[in-house]
Amino acid sequence: MCPVPVTGLLYDVHGNLPALEAVLADAASTGASSWVLGGDYALFGPWPAETVAALRSLTDATWIRGNGERWIGRPADAPQDEVVQGAISACRESLGTGVVGELASLPEQTILGSTRFCHASPVSDVRSFQPSAAEDETELLAGVGESRLVFGHTHLPFRRQGATGVELINPGSVGMPFDGDPRAAYAIITGDGHVEHRRVPYDHEASAAAVRERFGEATWTETIAARIAGAGL
Repeated sequence: MCPVPVTGLLYDVHGNLPALEAVLADAASTGASSWVLGGDYALFGPWPAETVAALRSLTDATWIRGNGERWIGRPADAPQDEVVQGAISACRESLGTGVVGELASLPEQTILGSTRFCHASPVSDVRSFQPSAAEDETELLAGVGESRLVFGHTHLPFRRQGATGVELINPGSVGMPFDGDPRAAYAIITGDGHVEHRRVPYDHEASAAAVRERFGEATWTETIAARIAGAGL
């Protein structure tokens, strides 16, 4: 009997290379052989270029872009606050113009079988779903004909039925969880449709400290270090 294929769902890595490495090691134990990469690969974390390089080494990977890729490609589109703009500047310098352009030109979403993959929602890369339904959920799901929608952006892993009957799956954030649990979060989906959320410990305190060490003390590095260390906004 052939083994059931396993796909790893990696969202919101945010330049946190040790978290990504821990997830990839764990995913190998599940037999993952393909990947969906859901955006926000480099922005805010201490290892932007190294993280993108590690992701590029994955075979059979489907890439989409998040708001992070859009923002580093067009900084004027991003919020004009010190944290976001400071992180964008550092990320652009680390990645270089060519990689920035390549990431910004990735597709916004993709459909594989009966599942649609996007970064935040099908209508926006910044408006997303919460663990409990909000008033705008039907609007965010407009036009979705697939039975399953996988998204990220909020850094909150969950799975539930959406307002229109579509199954909503957020794998959580590899590099910067916001649910109070600092372990790296991701999910796997098997060829027969089974979904499993997984958490992987790594040295999150070291990753938090590395933001300051690599980019110096600044308002944005202090903010991001606190988010990685505390697993929350």
